[in-house]
Amino acid sequence: MNYLSSKSNPIYVDIILLIVRVFIGFAMLSHGFPKLQMLLEGGDIKFFDFLGLGPTISLVLTVIAEFACSILLILGLFTRISLGFLIFTMIIAGFVVHGADAFDKKELSLIYLSVYLLLMAYGAGKFSIDYMIEKRRRASEW
Repeated sequence: MNYLSSKSNPIYVDIILLIVRVFIGFAMLSHGFPKLQMLLEGGDIKFFDFLGLGPTISLVLTVIAEFACSILLILGLFTRISLGFLIFTMIIAGFVVHGADAFDKKELSLIYLSVYLLLMAYGAGKFSIDYMIEKRRRASEW
């Protein structure tokens, strides 16, 4: 058995991609849902103002990434597009919002960023809606 190659057991890779996708998606939902509630309450929004867009627009963009894109990631639907938004959000969180903070404040966003980058490289795997759509599209080309 070749221990250096993930190609030797591709089903394991797909199972692990599913587990990681679902776990990291639900973990990020736990950060996005309170922000969604903050947005829906409609009170005074105190949130990081990214590029002068205003705290409300910055919060809306963050909710789209952390809540909506996490749901898409769990489903494996538009995975790489969703990961693009999540990666961008974690870069801003880790290097801009917490840029001057100690490492322990930016650590979580950097861990999320690392996992998202790995998922971007490997894709959603066979256990995803993206795979089913691609499989159906290829079958219809015949």
